[in-house]
Amino acid sequence: MAAVPLAPAAAPGPGAALAADDALPPRAHLVVFVLWLMVFSSGSQVMLISPIFPRIREQLGIGAAALGHLVAIDAIMLGLVALLAGPISDRVGRRRILLTGTGMMALALGLHAFAFNYGSLLFARALAGASGGVLSGAAVAYVGDYFPYRRRGWATGWVMTGMAFGQIIGIPAGTVIAAHSGFRAAYLLFGACMTATFVLVWRVVPQPNVPRERTPLTVLAAAAAYRAMLRQGPVLAAVAVFAITFLGNALFVVYLPTWLEKSIGIHPEQIASLFLAGGVANVLAGPRTGRLSDRIGRKRVIIGASIGLAAVVFCTPLLARSYPAVLLLFVVNMMLVAARVGPLQALLTQLVPGTRRGSLMSLTVGMGQLGFAVGGLLAAGSYERFGYLANTAASAFFMLLSTVIVWRGLPEPHADHPGVRSGAAARA
Repeated sequence: MAAVPLAPAAAPGPGAALAADDALPPRAHLVVFVLWLMVFSSGSQVMLISPIFPRIREQLGIGAAALGHLVAIDAIMLGLVALLAGPISDRVGRRRILLTGTGMMALALGLHAFAFNYGSLLFARALAGASGGVLSGAAVAYVGDYFPYRRRGWATGWVMTGMAFGQIIGIPAGTVIAAHSGFRAAYLLFGACMTATFVLVWRVVPQPNVPRERTPLTVLAAAAAYRAMLRQGPVLAAVAVFAITFLGNALFVVYLPTWLEKSIGIHPEQIASLFLAGGVANVLAGPRTGRLSDRIGRKRVIIGASIGLAAVVFCTPLLARSYPAVLLLFVVNMMLVAARVGPLQALLTQLVPGTRRGSLMSLTVGMGQLGFAVGGLLAAGSYERFGYLANTAASAFFMLLSTVIVWRGLPEPHADHPGVRSGAAARA
């Protein structure tokens, strides 16, 4: 498919450049929808493992500790493959990466239908993780290539609501399907969604007309590029933020459904409704906080949301004594997650030149997933030995630590910064 420019050519001059930098590119809403569907499908199949794990245990006869291992193998494969996929996307273009990743993910999810024991399910989850590694950071990197900086908060906010709609539609549907038709049918549902995403990327998503990385596509060249990026303080801080944040998230979320069923007696249908309500809250908060960060700055929104999130996570096992209390806490939690994710992703798109944007996004997401794998393993041991309160206390600590790194280590890009101008404005 021929490349589509980011915006119509603008006459030289600050006024014209500023107007072009504010304008949405061609097919903007359609592109946002396709990226949203990709995030919805990919995110749903990852999140599904925790709420349907009791059904997996029943059907495959595996122990409780297997949940931590299944989460870890997915995250490890995603993190490792992401480190390779980022430099490749900078070299071959975002569209090819989107096609490759969505095709691989559709195949991996289809293989879940043939999982007959713990080993075969572990293999399917590993392949799904590798496919996620190809896609890691692809949606945000594409937004950074295709949308002007002044509109990236809006675009990223909507794209990342795909995760929230996974909770509104995907997780409840998957949980109910797993309860009535088995966990394999639930994964096949998202395999069909990812197949549709592949077709849409192929038919309607253009390759952004931006410069590509021209260095040789080798492991040594990729390693050298990563070393060069990590010598920059803000990039190192971004990597640390993602690793620590994902580690904290794993400590909180991996055993949440299991704890709710065991300690409070919440049923699978209530778990499904919990994710639905949290997803609605995420959808309502994501675009609004994205636009707010466009106006008042990314860091203010990120820091405020992170402090609130740490407090809610810590208080969850202390206050969640009934379904209404759990529902309220989870809704607030998901609103704060949405307020944090979009602005942070938009901020990261400006830390490096566009030719290295894919590498940065894959590096941060890859390190985040490795942190999630560590968190999943720690969560398994901590939950069985000390209980869920220990998990949430550790999670809150890591969230506060990541907040300090954002405050001290990440710069706040401004629209008049030379590196922020993009698209037609940059060319003008």
